[in-house]
Amino acid sequence: MASMQKRLQKELLALQSDPPPGMKLNEKSVQNTITEWFIDMEGAPGTLYEGEKFQLLFKFSSRYPFDSPQVMFTGENIPIHPHVYSNGHICLSILTEDWSPALSVQSVCLSIISMLSSCKEKQRPPDNSFYVKTCNKNPKKTKWWYHGEYIPLSSIELLFIRVILVSVILVSDLSSITLFALLYLYAKFMSSSTFVLFFR
Repeated sequence: MASMQKRLQKELLALQSDPPPGMKLNEKSVQNTITEWFIDMEGAPGTLYEGEKFQLLFKFSSRYPFDSPQVMFTGENIPIHPHVYSNGHICLSILTEDWSPALSVQSVCLSIISMLSSCKEKQRPPDNSFYVKTCNKNPKKTKWWYHGEYIPLSSIELLFIRVILVSVILVSDLSSITLFALLYLYAKFMSSSTFVLFFR
């Protein structure tokens, strides 16, 4: 706990003295706790989000920086982006599997700025409605597989895929080689810590 607080104090000072472009710490958010930060953000000039104002929420566990922070957009204005859900959840690899203790709040902010700035068309993820209805409130509970378009599967969809795969294996008249391959993929799929993505 002490090392986490020391690290957060250091990052807090860095964010206050040298914030990423268009970002500013909401000072009121850290008056009572150091484990929950609100960061005000303005869309970068020359991008689709120029002039728009957003707010990011960072939550830190006692295992930070070894455990990635929970990061999401919050407030009334959630950016319309292919990797941002209308509930504020962000599909960004450094928030989960690509997180490293060497990263920081500033590096996450810069990645989010880059993600928004490179957007070519404002649109929600194709599964936005279903995801928002079925996901956990904590975006870190979603298991992502990053490949091109970042689309998570909910636990319901995951169960549906498993049922279909088992049905195919049990009822299909397959060669032994094909059956072995399917069984191998199923076993690997069941033991995987990630959800599978549909490729579009």
